[in-house]
Amino acid sequence: MTPFTDLVDLAAERLGGAVLLANDEFFAPKENLLKAARPAWREGEYTDRGKWMDGWETRRRRAPGHDWCIVRLGVAGVVKGVVVDTSFFRGNYPESCSIEACAVEGVPEPELLASGRLAPWSDLLPKSALRGDSENTFPLSQTRRATHLRLNIFPDGGVARLRVYGEPLPDPKLRPGVETDLAALEQGGMVVACSDMFFGHRHHLILPGRSIHMGDGWETRRRRGPGNDWTIVRLAARGAISRVEVDTDHYKGNAPESCRLEVCDAAGATPESLTGSEARWTEILPRALLQPHARHRFDGLAASLVATHARLSIYPDGGIARLRLFGRVVA
Repeated sequence: MTPFTDLVDLAAERLGGAVLLANDEFFAPKENLLKAARPAWREGEYTDRGKWMDGWETRRRRAPGHDWCIVRLGVAGVVKGVVVDTSFFRGNYPESCSIEACAVEGVPEPELLASGRLAPWSDLLPKSALRGDSENTFPLSQTRRATHLRLNIFPDGGVARLRVYGEPLPDPKLRPGVETDLAALEQGGMVVACSDMFFGHRHHLILPGRSIHMGDGWETRRRRGPGNDWTIVRLAARGAISRVEVDTDHYKGNAPESCRLEVCDAAGATPESLTGSEARWTEILPRALLQPHARHRFDGLAASLVATHARLSIYPDGGIARLRLFGRVVA
C-alpha cells in the first residue's frame, strides 16, 4: 500500500464529494468517477452510445485541446496523493492527466469555478503519463488547502475512478465557545492511529451519519492474547469534551465488552509520539459496559479539560460503528 492511501479520501461521495461539471461525457457519465465501489466490467453490454463503461469517458477528440471535469471535495483539506484509476479502459484511456486545485468557500456555480474568476487554479499534479487498466498512483507534497479540483485528461478517453487522499483541515467557521462534534471528519477531525483495523477501516469511525452495515465501522480482528484495542482521534479543533456517543450499530455478535475514553492536549503531536510512553493521557470516561447494536450516550464529562486528541480503548476487541465527541471549541 502506498502510504498516502491510508489517509482520508477527501472526494468520497459519503463525505459530500461530487463531480460538478465536465466538458464532455458522451460515452459514460462523470458521476461514476467518485463511486465508492471498485470499477466493474459488463461483458457484452452496450448502450445506444457504445460499450457500457463504469467510469467517465469522453468522445474521441477531433480538434485541438483536452477534456476536463470539476470535482468538489466532500471535505476541504491538504491533498497528499491521488489515484487515477483506468480499470478496464484498455484501448480508450487518456495518454496523460494533470490536476489543478483551488480554495473557494460556499457552494459556487460550477461554470464560475471552471472560469477561474472566483479563485485561480494552481497546479496540484503536473501533466503525468497514465497506464491503461491500472491504478495510477501519484504522491504529492502539498501544503495548501483545497476545496475543488480540476482533472484534465489529454487528449480524451476514459477514467474509471478518482481517489483524492489527504488530511482534512479544521473548518475555519469553528469559533471558541461553539459546541460541536469535535471528532467529526467533515469538521476536520481525523483518526490518526489505531491498534488494528482488520475488518473495518479506522476512518469509518467518524464518518457523517449512522453506519449502513457492519462493514461501515471500525472493527478489529479477534484478540487471542492479552491487552485491548484502541484508536486515536485528532480533534477538529482544540476543545473540551462534555458528552460522548459510542455507537455499536450492526455489531451484534462482535461488539466490544466495554470502552474507555482518554484525552490529551498535544497540538502538533505525531501519531508516533501519541502512542509512545511520553504521551500524557487523562481519563474522562472510565471503563463502561457496552451493549451490542446500540447507541450509548455518556454525559457530564470533565468539560473543563481541554484536549487536542482523544483515545478510545475497547475491551478486548470488536467493532464500533461511530464515535461522537461533543464539546465546545477553546481558543
